Amino acid sequence: MTNISPVRRALISVSDKEGVETFARRLAAAGAEIVSTGGTATLLRKAGLAVRDVSELTGFPEMMDGRVKTLHPKVHGGLLALRDNEDHLQAMKAHEIAPIDLLVVNLYPFEKTVAAGADYETCVENIDIGGPAMIRAASKNHGGVGVVTDPEDYDGVAAEIELKGGLTFETKKRLAAAAYARTAAYDAAISTWFAREIGETFPKRFAVAGTRADILRYGENPHQKAAFYKSGAERCGVATASQLQGKALSYNNLNDTDAAYELIAELGTEKPTVAIIKHANPCGVASAATMGEAYDRALRCDPVSAFGGIIALNKRLDAETAEKITAIFSEVIIAPEIDEEALAIVKAKKNLRVLAAGGVPDPAQEGLVMRPLAGGFLLQSRDSGRIDESALKVVTRRTPSANEMRDLVFAFRIAKHVKSNAIVYVKDEATVGIGAGQMSRVDSSRIAAQKSADAAKAAGAAEPLAIGSVVASDAFFPFADGLLAAAEAGATAIIQPGGSMRDEEVIKAADEAGLAMVFTGMRHFRH
Repeated sequence: MTNISPVRRALISVSDKEGVETFARRLAAAGAEIVSTGGTATLLRKAGLAVRDVSELTGFPEMMDGRVKTLHPKVHGGLLALRDNEDHLQAMKAHEIAPIDLLVVNLYPFEKTVAAGADYETCVENIDIGGPAMIRAASKNHGGVGVVTDPEDYDGVAAEIELKGGLTFETKKRLAAAAYARTAAYDAAISTWFAREIGETFPKRFAVAGTRADILRYGENPHQKAAFYKSGAERCGVATASQLQGKALSYNNLNDTDAAYELIAELGTEKPTVAIIKHANPCGVASAATMGEAYDRALRCDPVSAFGGIIALNKRLDAETAEKITAIFSEVIIAPEIDEEALAIVKAKKNLRVLAAGGVPDPAQEGLVMRPLAGGFLLQSRDSGRIDESALKVVTRRTPSANEMRDLVFAFRIAKHVKSNAIVYVKDEATVGIGAGQMSRVDSSRIAAQKSADAAKAAGAAEPLAIGSVVASDAFFPFADGLLAAAEAGATAIIQPGGSMRDEEVIKAADEAGLAMVFTGMRHFRH
């Protein structure tokens, strides 16, 4: 096997025709015969290139609306024959099979067809058969055949052929690896679609694929490697956002920004709302009449933790809010839109990453979430469960007031996005204390109360911010102690899932403390 393989014949059959005319022209200029099919052949001929039809090569016409055109021994023999195997060479001679040195194929746009909401029959017709078959054949025989499946490789491949008179084994090997990854991703998309069509959430074999968007400087820590992949799922957020300015996003930036934007989506778009996130947990969330006021109230909850945080907004970033945000150090701002005036203000902080997401994701949208384990992974549906006032069950003698009920719903929706055990104090649609990630729910209650006292001190308030607040717990209180800790902190109403074997004991403690309490019947663990 020589290291350089000349390209005397190239078969080009592409669905995405961007850049293919220039690429084919360079191949032809380097002495390659161009063989092509259907629309690709028509395009290249119009460009003035000499093109041989695949049907001429095979001696067999395209048929069945193009379903059968390249599935033929004269195509696959030309791709699979080993150039240094005498038996293969004799078979090629006996059956008049010409070698194909370069295959250029990209596949029917199945993923885009599904994403566009096409009907079942249209999706099926956009499942490519001949393309993947040729790609696999050429990739297996990469010792003698180059295979290009990505238009981004056109320039590099053409340049190497022009410079070296062919392709090196290293290049062919790299192209084959990319080709197998492409067919694997294509089949994953098809299998996922079929599973959804037959109502099978967890098929026996589950395939997942992504397209690399960026290689990151490092992972969660500097000694870890990392990359960012996009799955192609249609969900507005970090993966679809445009970065308008700032340094490249890090692994932790991406993770935290996703957490921030998912939280902000939970609270809807009726009122201006701001969430400040640190290490994937909120340190302040608030709604208000203006975005600037919402930011001030979110920041008040924990101004110390907010330093170096991620700022998520549910509406357009305006100039007033931009001035406030840039007054302290922040890592990322993400919003549906950014005012031109606001963008001019944040440009003064050249390292501040600013993302325009183009919309807010639907918190009730279904999807799947994967978590790796040693030797496998866990797969579950995303937590799209939501509560509203009509679904709540009052379990105490006292019924929450209208303002308390509004804040209870607000607090519980935030608690869904706080690491368990989660306790969230809210007053007037603003967090005033958050306890996250503790092994004991009582400790989470105490930490949230202490955060409230610290914030009050920082703001020069006469009493802890939690006085007169409501409190949300992401799971039931197994004992009355957690609830009593919340009451001691100043909470007047409680929202929790309920379902403990000691619910009656907890309800009794709430009644004795004069608290109102509602059960949601829905838990929101977040690990």
